[in-house]
Amino acid sequence: MTLVEEYLQIRKYSEQICEPLQTEDYVVQPVVDVSPPKWHLGHSTWFFETFILKSFSVNYQVYNDDYNFVFNSYYETVGNRVIRTDRGNLSRPSVNEIYQYRAYVDEAMVNFLAAPLTDEVKELLILGFNHEQQHQELLLTDIKYILGNNPLFPVYSKDKKEVLVNETASGFINIPEGIYEIGYKGDDFSFDNELNRHKVYLHDFSINKTLVSNAQFLEFINAGGYENFNYWHAEGWDWVKSHHITSPMYWHLIDGEWFNYTLGGLSPIDLSAPASHVSYYEAYAYASWRGMRLPTEFEWEVAAKSFNWGERWEWTESAYLPYPGFSKAPGAIGEYNGKFMVSQKVLRGASIATPENHSRITYRNFFHPHLRWQYTGIRLVK
Repeated sequence: MTLVEEYLQIRKYSEQICEPLQTEDYVVQPVVDVSPPKWHLGHSTWFFETFILKSFSVNYQVYNDDYNFVFNSYYETVGNRVIRTDRGNLSRPSVNEIYQYRAYVDEAMVNFLAAPLTDEVKELLILGFNHEQQHQELLLTDIKYILGNNPLFPVYSKDKKEVLVNETASGFINIPEGIYEIGYKGDDFSFDNELNRHKVYLHDFSINKTLVSNAQFLEFINAGGYENFNYWHAEGWDWVKSHHITSPMYWHLIDGEWFNYTLGGLSPIDLSAPASHVSYYEAYAYASWRGMRLPTEFEWEVAAKSFNWGERWEWTESAYLPYPGFSKAPGAIGEYNGKFMVSQKVLRGASIATPENHSRITYRNFFHPHLRWQYTGIRLVK
């Protein structure tokens, strides 16, 4: 596949994710962590315009000077921006205008990519591909949050499955103690937070082949897991009490029966499916109740060659920190990962929202411990 073909394929998929939406769905921002779908479409376009076309395409004319302020996410180097909490206040530009913006930038990009590219441009282009794929994952989970918090529980798509594989394996995998290499190795793309490859020492451990299921998590609920402080970190217990948390996100107890909002609408909980949309606090408490723990990110990476993964992002016990020798790139691109290495937990794997070919064993996702709007799940270690 040529770079032009890959560019167009990725750009098309973002718009395919939005095809089931009504115009009103594009503009909603229920909470700060969720961005309106039209903002995702505009921001991913702004990324190519700002870092490639404006910098390297001769005589390129910016589509709209105001869009740098509207669609800049967190790049201090690039200038002022609409604060994250106000993205839902942007009734303008309209959804139609944003699609026109995408078409304008796509046409310019196709023309630009027809000429020979320097290695610097190719690296930025591949970063742009992966950046848009990250937003595709966020886009789908943000759409689920928007629709899942609509009192009517509207269907996104009856065809969108939230479980990829019916996992039949069970039991634990034993990993011997030893020194292991961690981090990305190869010539393909990786994010800077996957570097540098380095050695770690691990004690022997056993890790579950499967994720915790809804049925297993329901046992925790029925056993009073959300009512017993002994299983929780102090911070997690404060979160449970202050936010009145009694179940994973999207679970609803209706007339004595548990229902779950999925992209296919509200339906009785699939007890065999992996538990999802839980915070780190809940993952830790569940593991504590079971008399086990969560894996470190290094344990997960070493063991992941031996089990299936990719249905849920999996919480780990690891803080999101730089690897030995990590260095930030100069300029705005250096703001991509490094500045977020504080107060967050690492998640490993991928989820059903992750675009194809966008995951690998060394990929490091990261979120604050209370967040659960992503497809987050639990794998146990003993």
